Formats: sequence, C-alpha cells, structure tokens
Amino acid sequence: MDQPRRVSAEITLTKNEPIKISGNFSVVGKDGNILNTDFNNEVYLCACGRSKMKPFCDGSHKK
Repeated sequence: MDQPRRVSAEITLTKNEPIKISGNFSVVGKDGNILNTDFNNEVYLCACGRSKMKPFCDGSHKK
C-alpha cells in the first residue's frame, strides 16, 4: 500500500493578483490527474479568469 503523501502549503491571497501557493503540494485537475508543471514548489493560479493557461496565471490580469 502506498504511503500517504505529506502536504504542506501556504496560500497567499492578494487583491487583484493571482493566488500564490507555495510549499509541498500537487495541483490535481478535475479529472483527478496531477497537472504537470515546470514550477518547483510555487505556483500562481489565475484569479481573474482571463488566463489562457488556466488554472495557472499567465499575467493577463496586468493587461
């Protein structure tokens, strides 16, 4: 049996900015698959709805 993975993450919410998640975690899609990222232990999730890379931020909120 697989050992459960320890998850420890900090979520930072800032007005008019993406959601920053840092720590030891995975981003899981609605289909249950882990989304592959090139990020180490930090991701920015889209909070404005404009990103072409959802759920990740692509900077569209700055335009």
